[in-house]
Amino acid sequence: MSGCDHMDSNEGLADLKEVVREFSEKRDWDQYHNAKDLAIGIITEASELLEHFRFKSEEEIDEIFSNNDSKEEVTEELADVLFFVLRFAQIYDIDMVKGFKNKMKKNQAKYPVSEAKGSNEKYTELGLDK
Repeated sequence: MSGCDHMDSNEGLADLKEVVREFSEKRDWDQYHNAKDLAIGIITEASELLEHFRFKSEEEIDEIFSNNDSKEEVTEELADVLFFVLRFAQIYDIDMVKGFKNKMKKNQAKYPVSEAKGSNEKYTELGLDK
């Protein structure tokens, strides 16, 4: 697994939300984009992303990312997930940067390094839910 080898472009989430809004409105898709259907879209696209990795060994997963065509397929599925996340946030006026930062603060409290380092257990399993 590699780290941050490549930088994302300088476009911000607000810019991407605007792209999603324009794309959807030009197609008259507002009528289909309520909270329930957008949440379903997120799960559906996340499931399509999962299909690339289900029942794969670590070596097979490494092969996916070393092949430009299969990596592009994964990238497109991830972009589909992002589309629905952005559209949800755009329609319901959710500040994803603020929401993400607030959630990370909560996660830092739930998973202190001293207790969670090297563990993939949920905070409740670590006994940190008290």
